[in-house]
Amino acid sequence: MSEITNDIEERIKRAEKSIQKKYHKQLFAPFAKACKIYKLIEEGDHIAVCISGGKDSMLMAKLFQEIQRHRHVNFDLTFLVMDPGYVAENRALIESNAKVLGIPITIFESTIFDTVDTIEKNPCYLCARMRRGYLYSKAKELGCNKIALGHHFDDVIETILMSMLYGGQIQSMMPKLHSTNFEGMELIRPMYLVREEDICAWRDYNELRFLQCACHFTETCSTINDDGSSTSKRLETKKLIAELKKTNPFVETNIFRSVENVHVDTIIEYKKNGVRHNFLDEY
Repeated sequence: MSEITNDIEERIKRAEKSIQKKYHKQLFAPFAKACKIYKLIEEGDHIAVCISGGKDSMLMAKLFQEIQRHRHVNFDLTFLVMDPGYVAENRALIESNAKVLGIPITIFESTIFDTVDTIEKNPCYLCARMRRGYLYSKAKELGCNKIALGHHFDDVIETILMSMLYGGQIQSMMPKLHSTNFEGMELIRPMYLVREEDICAWRDYNELRFLQCACHFTETCSTINDDGSSTSKRLETKKLIAELKKTNPFVETNIFRSVENVHVDTIIEYKKNGVRHNFLDEY
């Protein structure tokens, strides 16, 4: 038993040291920068760090622990895991990873997988919406005023491009949002400036294996076809960005900056608070 305990303690120390030293510039620095410039963490916050079991949310939990040690702002953390109906081995993997990373998780159950299992159209979208609702509700019950999700830089730029190519609109994944259904609650994304490749590097360095989406829809929602195409628009967009990067190494940064440098005078129409405005209104 003592050998197992020692092994876990060593793995926790290794993971934390890799954040503090080897991957400080790639992981902690952009995490702290996002928290500062977007004002994601404020005095007296109680943040529900939402852990899905994947690499992004597990690393986010460790980064929150690290920034809390710096004590620039006093805030509380609850590491919240929702079990939407995982099979036993997937739940066990989440619990095992939390243990070897030193993350004190709080788990609660829901029946989302059973509910979504009866839906044929857009099951992944519905699942995501339901997950968020359950997380908000439980977080508020536990006295939290914010939930933190693990969306990273690559998620942000893929969303920007997807909204243009497939939605016919310019829309970004925001670093923080007020909840429209849960009064006084906010959603924050502190991994906003962290690159996915750096998350993967940290995962591999620490020899960790994390949960992918554990829903059976994953096989149909995110598969690569024989001709190289994908039934997932996000995967298609990720592939497109990778191709563009071969000839333009700044393409990722440029996509991100495009929503920071919007020239309203050159926009034909835009919406604000649900109201559509046309350039001819002030022409």
